[in-house]
Amino acid sequence: MLSLLLVSLLWQAPDQAPAPAVPVIEVPAADATQELELTDGSRVIGRVESVAEGQFTFRTTSGVLMEVKTAMVRSLKPATGRIVGGELWPADSNPTRLFFAPTGRALKKGEAYFGVYEIMLPFVQYGVTDRFSIGGGTPLFFGGGGDRPMWVTPKLQIASGESAAASIGVLHFLNVGGANLGIAYGVVTKGSTDSAATIGIGYAYARVEGENGGAAVVMVGGEHRVSRRVKLVTENYVFEGGGFASGGLRLLGERLSADLGFVVPLSNSDVIIAFPMINFVWKF
Repeated sequence: MLSLLLVSLLWQAPDQAPAPAVPVIEVPAADATQELELTDGSRVIGRVESVAEGQFTFRTTSGVLMEVKTAMVRSLKPATGRIVGGELWPADSNPTRLFFAPTGRALKKGEAYFGVYEIMLPFVQYGVTDRFSIGGGTPLFFGGGGDRPMWVTPKLQIASGESAAASIGVLHFLNVGGANLGIAYGVVTKGSTDSAATIGIGYAYARVEGENGGAAVVMVGGEHRVSRRVKLVTENYVFEGGGFASGGLRLLGERLSADLGFVVPLSNSDVIIAFPMINFVWKF
């Protein structure tokens, strides 16, 4: 029931947002695209072409020229995303992660997101600079019998280009039965936020009662936008003795995204078991 409620909020959130103050209307740069919302709730994509007292002209991406009274404007802002068939596809608000694994992309300074994995594992990540972010989380429910387990997630982007990005980081767990464990990784993403492949190589480490252990982990993932509100996502792991495969959908809102998919353990068994996966992320 909780997951259905949150998915419902994904579609309702943009319409329920408080109305911002009417902006100053002016002609933007020649290559700019704007999103105009009127007080009746209608939205159009295009750009302001001229401004007069109390009104302005707005040309849509389909070439329609509109005469708009300034008093009828609820908001006018740069359009984020890309135009597909005359329709604005908003940018993915959660481009720095696949289902669980990070991509090579980075949060910008001051950006942050709050998410919940599988309804019970909340986490937060904050952009300290344009390349470095840090975050962490702790289970919602903990059986007790010791300190509450938690994890920290520092991440540093080491390279960024027009269509590729690379980052390194650590997922480190604290208070897990007296063990010191986690995974150090490097990850590269190639492509756009609408369609890209991500490859990661990590080293899973553990130190228990003075004994050290570790193993290599390889992750191959991808994402592909199929519509304005839907993206396909896959994330797959291989390590010594097994692995996991996963696939599903990301439902895209302006700030809230929901991941719905399945995880399948890879083994030599003839029995295939698929575990449901539900994640929510709010960008702010």
